[in-house]
Amino acid sequence: MANRAATALALRDGDRERLVSLTRSSSVRAGLAQRARIVLLASEGTSNTAIADKVGVTRQTVITWRDRYCSSGLAGLDDEPRAGRPREVDHRAIVAETLKSPPKKLGVTHWSSRLLAAHLGVGNATVARAWRDYGVQPWRSETFKFSTDPELVAKVTDVVGLYLAPPENAIVLCVDEKSQIQALDRTQPTLPMQPGLAERRTHDYVRHGTTTLFAALEIATGTVTAAVKPRHRHQEFLAFLKQVAKAYPHDELHLVMDNYAAHKRVEICRWLEANPRIQVHFTPTSGSWLNLVEVWFSIIEKQAIHRGTFGSVKDLNAKIRAFIAGWNDRCHPFVWTKTPDQILKKANRPQTSETVH
Repeated sequence: MANRAATALALRDGDRERLVSLTRSSSVRAGLAQRARIVLLASEGTSNTAIADKVGVTRQTVITWRDRYCSSGLAGLDDEPRAGRPREVDHRAIVAETLKSPPKKLGVTHWSSRLLAAHLGVGNATVARAWRDYGVQPWRSETFKFSTDPELVAKVTDVVGLYLAPPENAIVLCVDEKSQIQALDRTQPTLPMQPGLAERRTHDYVRHGTTTLFAALEIATGTVTAAVKPRHRHQEFLAFLKQVAKAYPHDELHLVMDNYAAHKRVEICRWLEANPRIQVHFTPTSGSWLNLVEVWFSIIEKQAIHRGTFGSVKDLNAKIRAFIAGWNDRCHPFVWTKTPDQILKKANRPQTSETVH
């Protein structure tokens, strides 16, 4: 036994990376991570006694897991079936009950482990194990919306085609508006960030009105043409389109826009007909995420608006204009990578039933 303790344990091909991953993972069982550490230390020639001291187990435990790895590899580090009566609680029944809505008398929207345990007459740890085994997480909720646009395929192909292969000698602009931006003023001065302390601001605020930001993002360069206006109507949108046309006086323009009613007003259509060098490409219904200017709106929201303090709409507008000026000095291209086929494959409704009618 002394010889074995002094001899490095030979690892199988590819096992070292997996063992290191197990020791660093926060999602694996603590026992499995501990066994992986034992095997790794043994592979470095550390004695059984030294490993036991480092890991906090007995020397016999170290020997056991060395032997298990030698005989079965990584599979030998898993728990063996325990002796005794087989488990009587059916995890499938627990999961099946989880997928049902809780009784109305409980007044809750989803099960907690303790509520379901009391309902089924089992321990909440048993419920938690069943959820973990089947990957059920009742506390989580995500959002979705399927596009019902009958021209979904054509519009996705059109817009993505512009991004991946824009027309020669033409400029592609993503156009939209960010409405109802609030000029919020905190009730007390913001406390600046300090070493060990994050920036702090009061939870309550005073509203000083709203503004609307109109923006046109040139995807090839990231340059933004923008305007802030007090209202959000087709009149303001038409004025902004004229501003964009003036900013690109001699170029063929391809504008990507969503299906907002103001974008399709008669006045807008007439102006576009009078300016044939400007062509519009509409995103699908419920598909405004295809518009790359939405990414830029997220950037300005995070970097200039969300944590800002504004005593008036004028202050808010000045901050927005300052950000845009700085952005255009450091802007970068917006690159689209997904093909229409990849997008449409995800956009298709998943089947929820195999029943044939």
